[in-house]
Amino acid sequence: MLWTIFLLLNGLLILVLRYSTRTRQDNEPPLDKGFFPWLGHALEFGKDAAKFLARMKERHGDIFTVCVAGRYVTVLLDPNSFDAVINDTVFFDFTRNRNQLMKKIFSLQLPSITPRAERHWMERHFQDVSLSKLSSSMNTHIQSLLLSDQHDCSPSGWRQDGLFSLCYSLLFRAGYLTLFERRDNASAVYKEFRKFDDLLAKLARGSLKRGETKTANSCRVRLWELLSPNCLNGGSGSNSWQQSYHGFLQEEGVDAEMQQRALLLQLWTTQCNAGPAAFWLLGFLLTHPEAMEAVKSEIRGLARPDAALQSSAITLLEAHSTPVLDGVLSETLRLTAAVMISREVVQDKILLTASGKNYYLRKGDRVCLFPFLSPQMDPQIHQEPQIFKYDRFLNEVGSSPGENRTVKDKFYKDGNAVKYCTMPWGAGSSICIGKDFAVTAIKQ
Repeated sequence: MLWTIFLLLNGLLILVLRYSTRTRQDNEPPLDKGFFPWLGHALEFGKDAAKFLARMKERHGDIFTVCVAGRYVTVLLDPNSFDAVINDTVFFDFTRNRNQLMKKIFSLQLPSITPRAERHWMERHFQDVSLSKLSSSMNTHIQSLLLSDQHDCSPSGWRQDGLFSLCYSLLFRAGYLTLFERRDNASAVYKEFRKFDDLLAKLARGSLKRGETKTANSCRVRLWELLSPNCLNGGSGSNSWQQSYHGFLQEEGVDAEMQQRALLLQLWTTQCNAGPAAFWLLGFLLTHPEAMEAVKSEIRGLARPDAALQSSAITLLEAHSTPVLDGVLSETLRLTAAVMISREVVQDKILLTASGKNYYLRKGDRVCLFPFLSPQMDPQIHQEPQIFKYDRFLNEVGSSPGENRTVKDKFYKDGNAVKYCTMPWGAGSSICIGKDFAVTAIKQ
């Protein structure tokens, strides 16, 4: 017994020494290991990443390294230096962390699929003609669901629901019917998905309680069943998005079990953000009358599409420019989208920042970009960043009578233009391919 205790204590001591004796070397970013050996800042980071990183930024500046549960994470908060990380696929890798999360959250492994092949397939199905077809189908399903929900109203003709539930449920079900084209279980899928999505962050961190683990596993299995090709009895055949995705997985050598699990990953990827974004958009409009009036005025001023456009099922919002609505959506996402862009350092790297300084990054560390802090909430880029301003992304009205406002895309920090003024969709080669589909769905 004493020998066992001695070995355990000795092993613990080795771990503590290994992960707590790191010191900052020449040209490395400021190092903040926290008070607790190995654990470091894990609790603060997991509890409120934005608050913690804001405090670290105030203490260390736009680049620093923190210890998080034995891992050393370098955080870069200078938007003009982001490209040095995002566009470098030799020294930085995003697939390792992505594959780890896929396995942890979705019990999914796709070793035979390369990011390039997957991206190429996605581009074919979320751009150009395919995008128009998906957007048209989405519009049809939204209208159909609104009418069917209206039929379910009480005899008084009214139905009460929360704004978040309304937005999330409507866009999720419409998106599900558009991509998966089932007709018989959209509500059941939505119900299970919401329970699973509520636990997803804890799944990623590995911090589920016993009861939550059981719920997450149950929801995951149930969603696999609901999304299974064996359940396809209401789709439109081989031309559907889901059938095409199955064909892609088969061509890449993915077995049947992983094909089934991959559908849940795609369900989450395509449906987890549009509903909440629509909720925030409507919430800001309802609480800011001047913004609501500006959007309504813009939509009222749109000309009706001609017969040719109508025959193609193109809506007013698709057929015309809507800079005010686009600006309101950009401002909404600036305030609410908190994307964390992560890369693994696979080789020792000298990072040249926009300020001209060189920083040494160690192999095995992780680099994170957090655009929510900068550029999105940076007061040097956006004045009063905590306040919703519907016209923040609009240029001033010109001098010509009746001249329409245009989208503002130039912002500055310290007198220099910033390439990224907001990054809700990521950037570079890993930017969200479904961005245009999601934006169209939200605007509908």
